[in-house]
Amino acid sequence: MTPAAGVAHEAAEPRETAVDVRALSRRYGEREALKEVSFSVPPGQMVAILGPNGGGKTTLFRILATLLPATGGDALIFGRSVTTDPHGVRRRIGVVFQKPSLDPRLTVMENLIHHGHLHALAGRNLRNRCAAMLSSLGLIDRAKDFVASLSGGLARRVELAKGLLHRPDLLLLDEPNTGLDPAARREFITLLDGLKKRDGVTILLTTHFLEEADRSDRVVILDRGRLVADGAAATLRSRIGGDVVTLSSSNPVKLRDDIEARFGLKAGDVHGDLRVETPGGHDFIRAVVEAFPDAITSATFGRPTLEDVFVQLTGRRLSEEDDPA
Repeated sequence: MTPAAGVAHEAAEPRETAVDVRALSRRYGEREALKEVSFSVPPGQMVAILGPNGGGKTTLFRILATLLPATGGDALIFGRSVTTDPHGVRRRIGVVFQKPSLDPRLTVMENLIHHGHLHALAGRNLRNRCAAMLSSLGLIDRAKDFVASLSGGLARRVELAKGLLHRPDLLLLDEPNTGLDPAARREFITLLDGLKKRDGVTILLTTHFLEEADRSDRVVILDRGRLVADGAAATLRSRIGGDVVTLSSSNPVKLRDDIEARFGLKAGDVHGDLRVETPGGHDFIRAVVEAFPDAITSATFGRPTLEDVFVQLTGRRLSEEDDPA
């Protein structure tokens, strides 16, 4: 893969890849939802696709899951093309959708049994596999419960059991924790981490939750259909020089110019607030408040997050939505 200009990349990709995305593009009429996106994932990694709503994450997911054709480029799943060999790809992947795909009127076990039939599983082998999967995910005591009676977190575990029932090599998840509370989200990402370490499953998930991205092996950041960064979360955060200081002012344009003239620092404008990257954020806040006491209404600082990386790369926050993609 040839790195795109301006995109952060880590070491050269390994020769064996679980996912190899090659200049993947997708148009909806005149609008480009994906613009020549390229990256690769070695077996056994958990990779988060991070970006704002409408940034292209779900379009990418749908192409990799063989639910949507690309209009340019290709993607290989363990060497099989989503374009020319979608059936071969489907045998290697498990999918967990953003919207629930369980039948609430059936029990947990019944949902898994019916899903197993779609993968040509049957009889004692299917029931044993269902029981083993429910046991590994802490659901064996809920096998006879109707899905409608489960909490959101437990229902997500059942979705995961479905996706893993046929023992796929790659698990694709589209915003799997949407609608869950923070505790349930942390529990679910811990389950995924355990699956990766215990069973060697390669995991690719789309998300807009920073915690999920931080706990992944790698983060691929999309914005407006383009790949803008690719690397370990810690590596991406290290791109920012020191702390991130945020200043509110009744006249941010004047304050921005004054800061540059007085301290030689560039201040970016993000939704009317000024954002300054500098070592020793607390010392800078003290100095800037002393220099311009009447110009600043509030000041905060903190260590850089992936949100800060996104702002640095795009000038916008992750919470900003693009056109749906």
